[in-house]
Amino acid sequence: MHKSQDQRQRSAKPATIHAYAQSGDVVAFQRLLRENPSLLNERNPVMAQTPLHVSAGHNRTDVVKFLLSWQEPNRVELEAKNMYGETPLHMAAKNGCNEATKLLLAHGAFIEAKANNGMTPLHLAVWHSLRAEECLTVQTLLEYNADCSAKDNEGMTPMNHLSQGPESKKLRELLQQHLEEQRRRQAIEACSEAKAKMYELENEIANVVGLHDLKVQLRKWAKGMLLDERRRALGLQVGPRRPPHMAFLGNPGTGKTMVARILGKLLYMVGILPTDKVTEVQRTDLVGEFVGHTGPKTRRKIQEAEGGILFVDEAYRLIPMQKADDKDYGLEALEEIMSVMDTGKIVVIFAGYSEPMKRVITSNEGFCRRVTKFFHFNDFSSSELAEILHIKMKNQAVESLLYGFKLHNSCSVEVVSALIEKGTTEKQRKEMNGGLVDTMLVNARENLDLRLSFDCIDIEELLTITLVDLEAGLQILSQ
Repeated sequence: MHKSQDQRQRSAKPATIHAYAQSGDVVAFQRLLRENPSLLNERNPVMAQTPLHVSAGHNRTDVVKFLLSWQEPNRVELEAKNMYGETPLHMAAKNGCNEATKLLLAHGAFIEAKANNGMTPLHLAVWHSLRAEECLTVQTLLEYNADCSAKDNEGMTPMNHLSQGPESKKLRELLQQHLEEQRRRQAIEACSEAKAKMYELENEIANVVGLHDLKVQLRKWAKGMLLDERRRALGLQVGPRRPPHMAFLGNPGTGKTMVARILGKLLYMVGILPTDKVTEVQRTDLVGEFVGHTGPKTRRKIQEAEGGILFVDEAYRLIPMQKADDKDYGLEALEEIMSVMDTGKIVVIFAGYSEPMKRVITSNEGFCRRVTKFFHFNDFSSSELAEILHIKMKNQAVESLLYGFKLHNSCSVEVVSALIEKGTTEKQRKEMNGGLVDTMLVNARENLDLRLSFDCIDIEELLTITLVDLEAGLQILSQ
């Protein structure tokens, strides 16, 4: 009698939301969830699975549909993870629940989700197919472009889990066919992306006047790195590239900083560096005034630049003119920088006048081993300065004093070149280089403001810098 009563008590115990999800009793499931909406993403004991995990893993499509259509007060967690890090799509895939798999994918389930062991739904679907000798779920995942080359925590792809026996032949052929198709698509995409990136680089290079050798080198690096991307997209194994550390030699205003910024964009664009930032430093940013200050100060700057480029301007100032100057801490800063140049975490560019930079090159025996690319930035000619002036006027930033202004049609490159040649000395051009153009344009705009009257309402006249303005800008510079 007591036993029968215990049995009745057990049978009278209300079923859980997970039990209804497993049995597929959609009517009871709907009723319970409407009575208590907080059960929508309820985790069951031990496995920490939601009702969607359970219904998907048992192919209870009516329950899955109801859960996916639930709108309020909350929505079902499509990417919820159980104790093994598996999503509902993992559960459907590992049990060969093809219809549930289709429903989840149609509602945007992440096909490349990884469990704690790194396995994707495709990994688990392959395992099921080997046991069940059917591959419908694998085919569904492949139709949604599941990655055949995805690796789990042991470096195994879905195909790596197949044996060489005849029972795996059909599945192997299916995966191999899709893998080749994916590689073909990835190669096409990589090619298109590579062309777009090269076009972007060419646009940046177009703003660099002169420096033919450096432009050739930039194009070589970019093309090689982008071809490596394509090789990897085709499944080929190629060694990683490490960008070289460099020295930019030349006078101020010859474009060293601008080229460093372009290089930062290039190395980031092709995935060599994780950021495109260029951290510009000089001696005062690195060298302390007292014993023990320089090392920490330099290390802070190195840490700030990590992942990008450290641009050391006027690097020769780190090395004292007199070797006997034992109170100078610049050499300590240089040694700190040299110590991190083999880590691959940073690219260092040393910049400065050609002649004084020889002190840096000879100051450390490891310098030339680490700094393998030397680029000479020549002084600009009058025609190159005129070209720079035109480029600057076409690419003014919003915050620039000259934003919105333009040159008069009479200010051709040839005419401006002749004006600079006549209005400046060779010494001025050599000392200022590109800085001469900046000063000249600011002066020219001031002259435009000076000669306009408040009665002027001609929009073109208000925004047009003429040859007269440029000439006045040079005259002020000379004075």
